[in-house]
Amino acid sequence: MGRFFIPREWRLARYVWFLILFEFPFTVANLALFGIASPNLYRTILWNEGGKMGFNSDTSTIVYAYANYKPVKTPLVWSGFNTQYHLVIGVVCMFFYLIKVTMWLLHVFLPIFSVLLHIPLLAIWAYGIHIQTSPDTIDPKRINNGAPWYITKNCNIVEDATVQKYCMQAKSSFAVSCIMLSIYALFLALSLYSLYPTAPARDAHRTRQAEKAAEKEKWNDYTPDGTNEMTAEQQWQHMWELQQLPRTPGTANPMTFSTANTNTNTGKMPVTPRTRAFGDLEGAPASHYQQQPAAYQHPGVPAPSWVQHAHGQMAPAAPNGAGAPSWYGPREEHGFQALQQVSPVQEREEYHSQVHAGYGEQLGSEGKGKGVGFAH
Repeated sequence: MGRFFIPREWRLARYVWFLILFEFPFTVANLALFGIASPNLYRTILWNEGGKMGFNSDTSTIVYAYANYKPVKTPLVWSGFNTQYHLVIGVVCMFFYLIKVTMWLLHVFLPIFSVLLHIPLLAIWAYGIHIQTSPDTIDPKRINNGAPWYITKNCNIVEDATVQKYCMQAKSSFAVSCIMLSIYALFLALSLYSLYPTAPARDAHRTRQAEKAAEKEKWNDYTPDGTNEMTAEQQWQHMWELQQLPRTPGTANPMTFSTANTNTNTGKMPVTPRTRAFGDLEGAPASHYQQQPAAYQHPGVPAPSWVQHAHGQMAPAAPNGAGAPSWYGPREEHGFQALQQVSPVQEREEYHSQVHAGYGEQLGSEGKGKGVGFAH
């Protein structure tokens, strides 16, 4: 694959545009002509007119053959298969034309796709022209080994004006078929020409192959199935890096923590602070929320009741911090009891400060913290 590749660029894109635009009117004309001729508008009429002039057999030849117990097959050029075949391939060509135009506008109509498409289309049109020019030899006295008379001769040899029009229509159908065959032959030639790589294209292909090889070497340590192919030293380095990650607060066994009954400190439970509601449900004493230890005070942060602040009733600041308002407001404020105003950041800082001040055992036994809430 390093020396052989399939080009994706058209070498003569301008001619491809021309063929696409040139194909559309003839595809429509083919559908119209054979759609009008279907199923048998003028085929039998032209057959009989040629028989009268001695250019080919006529319908009476079939009748006489059956009467003499010598049945013959209708010539392919005068059969209904001729008209129906060209009508069907006209529909097929229109379908593939729409697909081809869409792919070309989306820049995905590669030369290799064109080859795969136009070889079958070229074959079916070649067979269609063979049908239109097939010989008529069922009558020994009027043998025609070539194309029918309406193709090889002028339509003016017929006196009837209607037959002349039918002759011109049949001649036009044959001309359109030849043009369609030529269009597909040119498409196939351009596709094969574009598939032959040029020197710059081969150089670009070698460059891409080198880049892919370098990328493959870069990731050769990893496998698609996710298996570990690291060396012992790499595994040790990986485990060391994992150990340097910050650990979750608490102990390895979160179910063990300090209790007041045993006076043992086996670790702290990694739990979030509890509110007054959770404390009441657990049966915590009300004194725990009535007073604030000195170790809980955060220096430099004002601590007015948040209910007072909401109603514009700010407590006067005491000089030198003496008698400063507690974090807990009065018992009753407009029917509500203010519990506490503590930010999450300060909550965490107070938690650590109380542990260092000797309150770890008390908090571990109670298993709760401070929060904000209302109570009637």
